[in-house]
Amino acid sequence: MDPSRMFYRAFRSLASTRPTANPQRRWQSNPADSPEFRSILDNPVKLVRTNRKHRPFGLIILATIPVTAFILGCWQVQRLGWKTDLIARFEDRLIREPLPLPPVVDPDAIKEFDYRRVWTRGTWRHDEEMLIGPRVHDGKDGYLVITPLDRSAEFAGNTRNTTVLVCRGWITKEKASKSSRPDGLPMGEVVVEGLLREPWKRNMFTPANNPAEDKWYFPDVYEMASHVGSQPIWIEETMNPDLLASYHREDKGIPIGRPAEVNLRNNHTQYIFTWFSLSLATSVMLWMVVKRPYGGVARRIRQNKEW
Repeated sequence: MDPSRMFYRAFRSLASTRPTANPQRRWQSNPADSPEFRSILDNPVKLVRTNRKHRPFGLIILATIPVTAFILGCWQVQRLGWKTDLIARFEDRLIREPLPLPPVVDPDAIKEFDYRRVWTRGTWRHDEEMLIGPRVHDGKDGYLVITPLDRSAEFAGNTRNTTVLVCRGWITKEKASKSSRPDGLPMGEVVVEGLLREPWKRNMFTPANNPAEDKWYFPDVYEMASHVGSQPIWIEETMNPDLLASYHREDKGIPIGRPAEVNLRNNHTQYIFTWFSLSLATSVMLWMVVKRPYGGVARRIRQNKEW
């Protein structure tokens, strides 16, 4: 057979075995060829104004924040001066020699002698002891021991009530029972030295005392004095801060007295920094908002509503 004819037959056989193209794909039309096709460029445009005019009501609200913070900062400056003078006045009273406590003390005069060191003699009335608590000391639960001090023997010629309330200090919760702390119940005449303190003020979160059940949560001087029949005079017994002595007292159930120092908190410097920093930061924010101009015709941009 002619070689050319053999090559022709082999080429036809090979061509018959090749897959055919998809007829649907071959006849698929372009969507842009349709007369009803709409491009996004054919859609109507919308004019949008950027940086709209600032509303006065919103600016007023934003302006009140730095003004209010600045006023509070100035108020804290006044509070810092008041607290500093108060602490200095109390510390001046602490360095003076202790005064003997008179038989009868006017409750209205206590304010002028707050944190004044005093001393007196008398006998403890342990049967009318009151425990205020719970109170935490060095991470441990416990109570403050309040005991009336009978001074009638010291002022035998005085017919008026001479008993005062003495906060002897703190004891652990395990020593709440009197039978567990015989060393903490001294008998006979004792000499007490402490700080004359102004009556406390109870806040709204402190529960009310229940004298009928002998449950005390807050040192209400007048209520406690009426309960035991003493003068509404509050003395906080003091002791030299000694760690070993405190451990010994805690183990024996002897109340741990407070040190003769002013323990008022003075955090007004932090408050001043906080309020003035807030005023400065919000003032910068207000300036940035007011400084940005509102847009006009020149600041309009084109934007497709169906982009």
